[in-house]
Amino acid sequence: EKHAEFDSAPFGVIGLETAVSVCRDRLVHPGHVTLVRLVELMSTNPASILRVPGGTLAVGVPADITVLAPELAVTVDSSAFKSLARNTPFDGWEFRGGVTATIVGGRVVYTNAAAEGAGAFTNVM
Repeated sequence: EKHAEFDSAPFGVIGLETAVSVCRDRLVHPGHVTLVRLVELMSTNPASILRVPGGTLAVGVPADITVLAPELAVTVDSSAFKSLARNTPFDGWEFRGGVTATIVGGRVVYTNAAAEGAGAFTNVM
């Protein structure tokens, strides 16, 4: 589908598929927030507000983890989104810092093959 004029474009914007890279590049790298604070804002705080388990790593709590490669160059390509939605203001933008894997309930549900070998252990706590 071709890009449409603003008034003709479908409603809504996809956010979660780009949220980590955008926030890491535009908030953490320039020093506006720490990585620890970003983790709180994107996991611990929402879980607390919604009163759902998760948002932390603890015995008996679902192991929902996002694995990051802090220096991975990520170019947003809306045609490659897992979601059916394609609307994003970031199509074609490049960000530094991307998701290499997602683990939900202790199971790997997403891996970024393009990021293979990009990561290294970083202790952020």
